[in-house]
Amino acid sequence: MRGERVRATWRQAACFCGGRIVAWPTSPPAGAKMEETRRKPPMSANSGTPPRLLLVEDDPISAAFMHAALAALPAEVELAADGAQALAALPSFDLWLIDANLPDGSGSVLLQHLRARHAHPVALAHTADATPGMRSTLLQAGFADVLVKPMGVQALQQAVRAALGDTHSDDAGDWDDAAALAALGGHREHAALLRQLFLAELPATRTACLASFERNDEEALRAHLHRLQASCGFAGARALGGIALRWHASPGNTAERDAFIAATDRLLANRQD
Repeated sequence: MRGERVRATWRQAACFCGGRIVAWPTSPPAGAKMEETRRKPPMSANSGTPPRLLLVEDDPISAAFMHAALAALPAEVELAADGAQALAALPSFDLWLIDANLPDGSGSVLLQHLRARHAHPVALAHTADATPGMRSTLLQAGFADVLVKPMGVQALQQAVRAALGDTHSDDAGDWDDAAALAALGGHREHAALLRQLFLAELPATRTACLASFERNDEEALRAHLHRLQASCGFAGARALGGIALRWHASPGNTAERDAFIAATDRLLANRQD
Protein backbone atom coordinates (compact mmCIF):
# COMPACT_ATOMS: atom_id res chain seq x y z
CA MET A 1 0.00 0.00 0.00
CA ARG A 2 2.83 2.34 0.92
CA GLY A 3 4.51 1.62 -2.40
CA GLU A 4 1.33 2.55 -4.28
CA ARG A 5 1.21 5.89 -2.48
CA VAL A 6 4.84 6.58 -3.35
CA ARG A 7 4.26 5.78 -7.03
CA ALA A 8 1.17 7.97 -7.11
CA THR A 9 3.07 10.85 -5.54
CA TRP A 10 5.87 10.50 -8.09
CA ARG A 11 3.40 10.71 -10.94
CA GLN A 12 1.90 13.83 -9.38
CA ALA A 13 5.38 15.30 -8.93
CA ALA A 14 6.20 14.68 -12.56
CA CYS A 15 3.22 16.74 -13.76
CA PHE A 16 3.95 20.39 -14.43
CA CYS A 17 1.66 23.37 -14.69
CA GLY A 18 3.38 26.39 -16.13
CA GLY A 19 6.77 25.08 -15.01
CA ARG A 20 5.60 24.56 -11.42
CA ILE A 21 5.50 21.14 -9.79
CA VAL A 22 2.23 20.54 -8.00
CA ALA A 23 1.02 18.35 -5.14
CA TRP A 24 4.10 18.66 -2.93
CA PRO A 25 3.85 17.70 0.76
CA THR A 26 4.96 20.33 3.25
CA SER A 27 8.12 18.48 4.31
CA PRO A 28 10.49 15.90 2.86
CA PRO A 29 10.31 12.25 3.92
CA ALA A 30 12.55 11.03 6.70
CA GLY A 31 16.08 10.38 5.56
CA ALA A 32 15.81 12.35 2.34
CA LYS A 33 18.76 14.69 1.93
CA MET A 34 20.83 16.52 -0.62
CA GLU A 35 24.59 16.88 -0.54
CA GLU A 36 26.51 19.68 -2.19
CA THR A 37 28.56 18.59 -5.21
CA ARG A 38 31.06 20.35 -7.42
CA ARG A 39 30.75 19.97 -11.16
CA LYS A 40 33.76 18.40 -12.86
CA PRO A 41 34.72 18.98 -16.49
CA PRO A 42 33.64 16.28 -18.96
CA MET A 43 36.27 13.86 -20.16
CA SER A 44 36.87 11.97 -23.37
CA ALA A 45 35.83 8.34 -23.25
CA ASN A 46 39.17 7.34 -24.76
CA SER A 47 41.93 9.06 -22.84
CA GLY A 48 40.68 11.00 -19.82
CA THR A 49 41.45 14.23 -21.69
CA PRO A 50 38.88 16.92 -22.58
CA PRO A 51 36.39 15.57 -25.12
CA ARG A 52 36.69 16.24 -28.85
CA LEU A 53 33.54 17.71 -30.39
CA LEU A 54 32.58 18.17 -34.03
CA LEU A 55 30.38 21.25 -34.48
CA VAL A 56 28.60 21.45 -37.84
CA GLU A 57 27.10 24.92 -38.28
CA ASP A 58 27.04 27.12 -41.40
CA ASP A 59 25.98 30.43 -39.82
CA PRO A 60 29.15 32.30 -38.77
CA ILE A 61 27.58 34.05 -35.77
CA SER A 62 25.99 30.89 -34.38
CA ALA A 63 29.18 28.95 -35.05
CA ALA A 64 31.33 31.48 -33.17
CA PHE A 65 28.96 31.53 -30.20
CA MET A 66 28.64 27.75 -29.94
CA HIS A 67 32.37 27.21 -30.47
CA ALA A 68 33.23 29.56 -27.59
CA ALA A 69 30.62 28.03 -25.26
CA LEU A 70 31.79 24.49 -25.99
CA ALA A 71 35.49 25.31 -25.70
CA ALA A 72 34.79 26.66 -22.21
CA LEU A 73 33.60 23.24 -20.96
CA PRO A 74 36.59 22.66 -21.61
CA ALA A 75 36.58 20.71 -24.87
CA GLU A 76 38.45 20.53 -28.16
CA VAL A 77 36.04 21.77 -30.84
CA GLU A 78 36.44 21.32 -34.59
CA LEU A 79 34.13 23.43 -36.74
CA ALA A 80 32.65 22.33 -40.06
CA ALA A 81 30.51 24.70 -42.15
CA ASP A 82 28.76 21.97 -44.13
CA GLY A 83 28.41 18.23 -44.57
CA ALA A 84 31.44 17.90 -46.84
CA GLN A 85 33.73 19.49 -44.27
CA ALA A 86 32.24 17.31 -41.54
CA LEU A 87 32.91 14.13 -43.51
CA ALA A 88 36.47 15.27 -44.17
CA ALA A 89 37.16 15.92 -40.48
CA LEU A 90 39.33 13.60 -38.40
CA PRO A 91 37.33 10.60 -37.13
CA SER A 92 38.13 10.61 -33.41
CA PHE A 93 35.26 12.59 -31.89
CA ASP A 94 33.31 11.96 -28.71
CA LEU A 95 30.24 13.91 -29.83
CA TRP A 96 28.77 15.48 -32.96
CA LEU A 97 26.61 18.64 -32.91
CA ILE A 98 24.91 18.92 -36.28
CA ASP A 99 22.71 21.67 -37.72
CA ALA A 100 19.45 20.22 -39.02
CA ASN A 101 19.72 22.25 -42.25
CA LEU A 102 23.04 22.61 -44.05
CA PRO A 103 24.02 24.25 -47.37
CA ASP A 104 24.75 20.87 -48.95
CA GLY A 105 21.99 18.76 -47.39
CA SER A 106 20.15 17.87 -44.21
CA GLY A 107 21.68 17.09 -40.86
CA SER A 108 19.83 13.77 -40.79
CA VAL A 109 21.46 12.62 -44.03
CA LEU A 110 24.86 13.74 -42.78
CA LEU A 111 24.31 11.72 -39.60
CA GLN A 112 23.64 8.61 -41.69
CA HIS A 113 26.93 9.09 -43.55
CA LEU A 114 28.85 9.69 -40.32
CA ARG A 115 27.26 6.65 -38.66
CA ALA A 116 28.30 4.47 -41.59
CA ARG A 117 31.90 5.31 -40.73
CA HIS A 118 31.80 5.72 -36.95
CA ALA A 119 29.15 4.07 -34.79
CA HIS A 120 29.96 5.34 -31.32
CA PRO A 121 29.88 9.17 -31.01
CA VAL A 122 26.72 10.69 -29.57
CA ALA A 123 24.91 13.05 -31.96
CA LEU A 124 22.95 16.17 -31.00
CA ALA A 125 20.93 18.18 -33.51
CA HIS A 126 20.45 21.93 -33.32
CA THR A 127 17.78 23.87 -35.17
CA ALA A 128 15.74 27.07 -35.08
CA ASP A 129 12.59 25.03 -35.71
CA ALA A 130 10.98 24.48 -32.29
CA THR A 131 7.99 22.50 -33.55
CA PRO A 132 7.27 19.03 -32.10
CA GLY A 133 7.27 17.62 -35.62
CA MET A 134 10.86 18.67 -36.26
CA ARG A 135 11.98 17.29 -32.91
CA SER A 136 10.29 13.96 -33.60
CA THR A 137 11.83 13.75 -37.07
CA LEU A 138 15.34 14.38 -35.77
CA LEU A 139 15.02 11.93 -32.89
CA GLN A 140 13.78 9.26 -35.29
CA ALA A 141 16.80 9.98 -37.50
CA GLY A 142 19.04 8.92 -34.63
CA PHE A 143 19.91 12.13 -32.79
CA ALA A 144 20.08 11.70 -29.03
CA ASP A 145 18.57 15.14 -28.37
CA VAL A 146 17.47 18.27 -30.22
CA LEU A 147 18.67 21.74 -29.16
CA VAL A 148 16.60 24.73 -30.23
CA LYS A 149 18.34 27.95 -31.28
CA PRO A 150 18.82 30.49 -29.95
CA MET A 151 20.07 28.89 -26.75
CA GLY A 152 22.10 30.14 -23.83
CA VAL A 153 25.61 29.08 -22.89
CA GLN A 154 24.41 27.14 -19.85
CA ALA A 155 21.74 25.23 -21.79
CA LEU A 156 24.24 24.25 -24.48
CA GLN A 157 26.87 23.16 -22.00
CA GLN A 158 24.39 21.17 -19.92
CA ALA A 159 23.12 19.35 -23.00
CA VAL A 160 26.64 18.39 -24.03
CA ARG A 161 27.55 17.28 -20.50
CA ALA A 162 24.47 15.09 -20.38
CA ALA A 163 25.18 13.63 -23.80
CA LEU A 164 28.79 12.84 -22.96
CA GLY A 165 27.80 11.55 -19.55
CA ASP A 166 30.07 12.16 -16.59
CA THR A 167 30.35 8.37 -16.40
CA HIS A 168 33.44 8.85 -18.61
CA SER A 169 35.14 10.15 -15.49
CA ASP A 170 35.58 7.60 -12.71
CA ASP A 171 35.20 10.16 -9.92
CA ALA A 172 32.28 12.05 -11.38
CA GLY A 173 29.62 10.52 -9.13
CA ASP A 174 26.04 9.54 -9.87
CA TRP A 175 24.27 12.67 -8.63
CA ASP A 176 24.32 16.32 -9.65
CA ASP A 177 22.69 18.15 -6.76
CA ALA A 178 23.22 21.57 -8.30
CA ALA A 179 21.27 20.55 -11.41
CA ALA A 180 18.45 19.07 -9.32
CA LEU A 181 18.15 22.23 -7.25
CA ALA A 182 18.22 24.43 -10.34
CA ALA A 183 15.43 22.37 -11.92
CA LEU A 184 13.28 22.98 -8.84
CA GLY A 185 14.01 26.64 -8.29
CA GLY A 186 16.43 26.01 -5.42
CA HIS A 187 13.89 24.24 -3.19
CA ARG A 188 16.09 21.73 -1.37
CA GLU A 189 13.22 19.89 0.36
CA HIS A 190 11.39 19.40 -2.92
CA ALA A 191 14.54 18.14 -4.60
CA ALA A 192 15.13 15.64 -1.79
CA LEU A 193 11.59 14.32 -2.07
CA LEU A 194 11.75 14.07 -5.83
CA ARG A 195 14.96 12.07 -5.60
CA GLN A 196 13.40 9.58 -3.20
CA LEU A 197 10.38 9.18 -5.46
CA PHE A 198 12.66 8.76 -8.47
CA LEU A 199 14.43 5.90 -6.71
CA ALA A 200 11.09 4.31 -5.80
CA GLU A 201 10.13 4.23 -9.49
CA LEU A 202 13.54 3.13 -10.75
CA PRO A 203 13.14 -0.67 -10.32
CA ALA A 204 10.04 -0.73 -12.54
CA THR A 205 11.70 1.52 -15.12
CA ARG A 206 14.78 -0.68 -15.16
CA THR A 207 12.70 -3.82 -15.66
CA ALA A 208 10.75 -2.22 -18.51
CA CYS A 209 13.90 -1.03 -20.30
CA LEU A 210 15.69 -4.36 -20.05
CA ALA A 211 12.61 -6.30 -21.13
CA SER A 212 12.23 -4.07 -24.20
CA PHE A 213 15.90 -4.62 -25.05
CA GLU A 214 15.62 -8.40 -24.73
CA ARG A 215 12.67 -8.57 -27.13
CA ASN A 216 14.36 -6.14 -29.58
CA ASP A 217 11.54 -3.60 -29.23
CA GLU A 218 13.48 -0.42 -30.01
CA GLU A 219 10.38 1.79 -30.10
CA ALA A 220 9.32 0.75 -26.58
CA LEU A 221 12.87 1.03 -25.27
CA ARG A 222 13.27 4.55 -26.66
CA ALA A 223 9.94 5.56 -25.10
CA HIS A 224 11.04 4.31 -21.67
CA LEU A 225 14.44 5.97 -22.01
CA HIS A 226 12.91 9.27 -23.14
CA ARG A 227 10.84 9.41 -19.94
CA LEU A 228 13.83 8.33 -17.87
CA GLN A 229 15.97 11.16 -19.26
CA ALA A 230 13.44 13.72 -18.04
CA SER A 231 13.19 12.06 -14.63
CA CYS A 232 16.97 11.95 -14.28
CA GLY A 233 17.16 15.65 -15.05
CA PHE A 234 14.73 16.61 -12.29
CA ALA A 235 16.23 14.18 -9.76
CA GLY A 236 19.82 15.09 -10.62
CA ALA A 237 20.73 11.52 -11.63
CA ARG A 238 23.59 12.75 -13.78
CA ALA A 239 25.35 9.52 -14.75
CA LEU A 240 22.18 7.54 -15.46
CA GLY A 241 20.73 10.42 -17.47
CA GLY A 242 23.76 10.47 -19.74
CA ILE A 243 23.57 6.71 -20.23
CA ALA A 244 19.85 6.89 -21.01
CA LEU A 245 20.49 9.58 -23.60
CA ARG A 246 23.23 7.58 -25.33
CA TRP A 247 21.28 4.31 -25.20
CA HIS A 248 18.26 6.11 -26.69
CA ALA A 249 20.46 7.06 -29.65
CA SER A 250 21.75 3.49 -30.05
CA PRO A 251 19.12 1.13 -28.58
CA GLY A 252 20.85 -2.04 -29.78
CA ASN A 253 24.13 -1.13 -28.07
CA THR A 254 24.99 -3.80 -25.48
CA ALA A 255 27.70 -1.62 -23.93
CA GLU A 256 25.10 1.05 -23.09
CA ARG A 257 22.81 -1.70 -21.78
CA ASP A 258 25.58 -2.88 -19.48
CA ALA A 259 26.34 0.69 -18.36
CA PHE A 260 22.62 1.15 -17.62
CA ILE A 261 22.60 -1.99 -15.46
CA ALA A 262 25.70 -0.88 -13.55
CA ALA A 263 24.37 2.64 -12.95
CA THR A 264 20.96 1.47 -11.74
CA ASP A 265 22.64 -1.14 -9.52
CA ARG A 266 24.64 1.62 -7.82
CA LEU A 267 21.64 3.89 -7.33
CA LEU A 268 19.39 1.15 -5.98
CA ALA A 269 22.09 -0.23 -3.67
CA ASN A 270 22.45 3.17 -2.00
CA ARG A 271 18.82 4.21 -1.80
CA GLN A 272 17.16 4.81 1.56
CA ASP A 273 13.86 2.95 2.00
